[in-house]
Amino acid sequence: MNKKKHPTREDWEKLAANLTFPHQAYINGEYLNAASGETFDCISPVDGKTLTQVASCDVADADKAVKAARAAFESGVWRDLPPAKRKQILQKFADLITQNRDELALLETLDMGKPIRFSSSVDISGAARTISWTAEAIDKVYGELAPTSVDKIGMITREAVGVVVNIVPWNFPLLMASWKFAPALAMGNSVILKPSEKSPLTALRVAGLAKEAGIPDGVFNVLPGLGSKVGKALALHMDVDTLAFTGSTAVAKQLMVYAGESNMKRVWLEAGGKSPNIVFADAPNLEKAAQAAAQGIAFNMGQVCTAGTRLLVEASIKDEFVALVKQALVKWQPGHPLDPKTLNGAIVDKQQLSKVLGYIEKGQQEGANLAFGGQQAFQETGGCYVQPTIFTEAENTMQIAAEEIFGPVLSVLTFDSMQDAVTQANDTIYGLAAAVWTADLNKAHKTAKALRAGSVWINNYDGGDMTAPFGGYKQSGNGRDKSLHAFDKYTEIKATWLSLEAD
Repeated sequence: MNKKKHPTREDWEKLAANLTFPHQAYINGEYLNAASGETFDCISPVDGKTLTQVASCDVADADKAVKAARAAFESGVWRDLPPAKRKQILQKFADLITQNRDELALLETLDMGKPIRFSSSVDISGAARTISWTAEAIDKVYGELAPTSVDKIGMITREAVGVVVNIVPWNFPLLMASWKFAPALAMGNSVILKPSEKSPLTALRVAGLAKEAGIPDGVFNVLPGLGSKVGKALALHMDVDTLAFTGSTAVAKQLMVYAGESNMKRVWLEAGGKSPNIVFADAPNLEKAAQAAAQGIAFNMGQVCTAGTRLLVEASIKDEFVALVKQALVKWQPGHPLDPKTLNGAIVDKQQLSKVLGYIEKGQQEGANLAFGGQQAFQETGGCYVQPTIFTEAENTMQIAAEEIFGPVLSVLTFDSMQDAVTQANDTIYGLAAAVWTADLNKAHKTAKALRAGSVWINNYDGGDMTAPFGGYKQSGNGRDKSLHAFDKYTEIKATWLSLEAD
């Protein structure tokens, strides 16, 4: 990479021209082809060109990976290391990700279309911070003593659960993966990571970095392939102890069924969202709120589970506020993902682009007013681009306001009172996130308490860091990523009761 302070698009394109794309599965410390020899095309949404053919794993590969993970776990080669030693190795893993940030960021951008500025500063840097923070927390997780009588000792300890499968989404490929594999590894488990077939490249690349950091063979495995094949095989596997998933609510429900049909493996789910962003007339800064609303729908091309897809605006300021959001969205128009100035890149693939455009058409058919954007862009490039879109006069009964689109499509609803806002906000099967904008502290807290969501942001959108847990209510899932609460998903709690002999 050109060592200039601010790399240009030409710098990134030069690096891309010399990039080697990882394409094999990673099992028991080795890069391998799928047992069947099958592959799938990894196509860049930037320009529609094929980057590489990736190993398409299935049942045989799942069996091999689970056996390797189980053997490593039972051997104690990782599980029985002192927490301080696991911490040291994971911190080296995080450092290696940072050292290879340019390569990983470029893989992320070419693979799923996000702007290079965010691949580098958000995704790859965020993954390194996640692993480093989690590593630092390992030796801060204590057991407990129960309040017993003097002739008893009740010990409460945490133990690694065993073989953990992480099935992760395509929108933040490495970052979402790190939210799961970091605490799983930290607690001494063996991990099998199944990345989305839409964006497998960074997961495959960091597998080698894990080994370089000192993570033993069999402890960290990566299986690319179709969810309907290798994902299903892992979810049904009788020797997988825990499955943690981020993705759609429909798939999350199916994974629960697979767990019930197999060995009752623990299943932790972070699923869909249709998050309300509530703006009261007394918001402290309407321009700031509008900029946040624009970013809340356009960041990562709207492919965010917490995207602020429902904008609830107090009726008295609706026209004024929508005008401010339109103004703010001007800088979020699509651009080439390798241009460091670009904020809004490509939709992940043609299938998802078609889905987004289909919802834009549905919105108009349902009677909502297409007030901004709504057009495909740069069709001549072969890439997958769409303008950020605003629908006004929307209602919760419309598909565009009720269903998760996973694209930059904003539905604007209005309300007349705090109770009206809360009622509309909670009128959804989801409960992942919500935001409230008001200068009235009492109103802010009353609204936040009434919202059925796992994260509520007051006078900001999408706030938080590794110290705050992340997860949802209702059909947005169960369990929590990030923070010390993430360790709960990857440990068993054991009660050991000791009776003391009388003198």
